Amino acid sequence: MSASYNLKICSFFVILAVARGGLNPVVLIPGDGGSQVEAKLNKSASVHYICEKTTSDFFNIWLNMELLVPLVIDCWIDNIKLIYDNATRTTRNNDGVEIRIPGFGGTETVEWLDPSHASAGAYFNSIAKTLVSLGHERNKTMKGAPYDFRKAPNENQQFFTDLKALIEQTYTENNNQPVIIIAHSMGGPMSLFFLNQQTQDWKDKYIRSLVTLSGAWGGSMKAVKVYAIGDDLGSYVLRESVMREEQITSPSLAWLLPSKLFWKPDEVLVQTSRKNFSLNNLEEFFQAINFPNGWEMRKDTEKYQLDYRPPGVEVHCLYGVGVDTVERLFYKPGTWLDGYPTLINGDGDGTVNRRSLEGCLHWESLQKQKVYSKQLPKVDHMQILNNKDVLSYIANLINDV
Repeated sequence: MSASYNLKICSFFVILAVARGGLNPVVLIPGDGGSQVEAKLNKSASVHYICEKTTSDFFNIWLNMELLVPLVIDCWIDNIKLIYDNATRTTRNNDGVEIRIPGFGGTETVEWLDPSHASAGAYFNSIAKTLVSLGHERNKTMKGAPYDFRKAPNENQQFFTDLKALIEQTYTENNNQPVIIIAHSMGGPMSLFFLNQQTQDWKDKYIRSLVTLSGAWGGSMKAVKVYAIGDDLGSYVLRESVMREEQITSPSLAWLLPSKLFWKPDEVLVQTSRKNFSLNNLEEFFQAINFPNGWEMRKDTEKYQLDYRPPGVEVHCLYGVGVDTVERLFYKPGTWLDGYPTLINGDGDGTVNRRSLEGCLHWESLQKQKVYSKQLPKVDHMQILNNKDVLSYIANLINDV
């Protein structure tokens, strides 16, 4: 198709939207790692002589690739990791570190994880550009709702309060048009928890639909893999074992462990010649990897995973399939959990297992609002954010009269 033809089509839909009273505004809710994070330091000590102990102002700590290089990454880990308090059942930042999530209400910090707009840091940008081409305006009809993705719902209550206010404000500012929520990955279950805290009358008034991309509805085996060996974020530069030091301190990782609703209690998740680990003896797994706080965080967050009531709004559930996704960790005979396992793969999107991605299908018979779903063969967890079929689906939904 020619550029002029596409422009005519977009112009037609913009005119159509105006004629019917305006576009439905959109709120973008990111997943794990999908928000910029800023830090300010006032530390009395550092883990390495090259690490700064104090800063005069906040600086970007996620995603800043300059901080993820050898030696400097030790500073980064010490600054962004969380400290778990067994007494309060909550986490806090490291001593002398102040963390904030910038840009709430705007789209900039969820469109780009890297403020320099380096291509590797693009997140919701392709979706935002598509929405703009259809007549949306950043920060007016299209808003962003970033949050501290290191934490689970139990420590994100202020975010949910702010999200409700943002949705109500966006509705009012846009001719009382109900809002479309577009959520990625962990943003799916975050949105589900939020919606299940609202009355049906509120949802009927303020929400047109929930669009989820790669929703991690029942957690993922990848969380077990991260606890065991870490994750290199798909980068050849980063080492899994180093990244693990920071990753396992996040309660959101415990929240994303495989759910009892989608995995059988005795299904083997980690196989060794000495002992197998399943959901039935997950506590023993955390003891074996010498991270008992992981089990404590699991106990804190599991109830939010098991509260799986339907959201009570129209749902559009898009997800990738047919991509190798870890289903089990296999340690060869004679090795133990301090070794490196073979990853036994199954179906999914490369990050989330198919059974979890399809969790939204369970709502089809449990709510009167329609649940639509679309499988995307060979589309992985992050590719879904700029996949042409996904962008077309969103455009068609926006333009639906």
